[in-house]
Amino acid sequence: MIKLNLRLPDDLYARTKALAAADDRSLNSWLVSLVRRAVEEGERRSAQKA
Repeated sequence: MIKLNLRLPDDLYARTKALAAADDRSLNSWLVSLVRRAVEEGERRSAQKA
């Protein structure tokens, strides 16, 4: 697993932290889920164009 340092503006950090907590997840877990969905959606779109 790769470690990644991510810089977020203070307001965005607070908002994402609140959303993760509302989903009963850590911020890291919530962000991984969000990135995974975005990648999968991008791959589906690419496959449809091919």
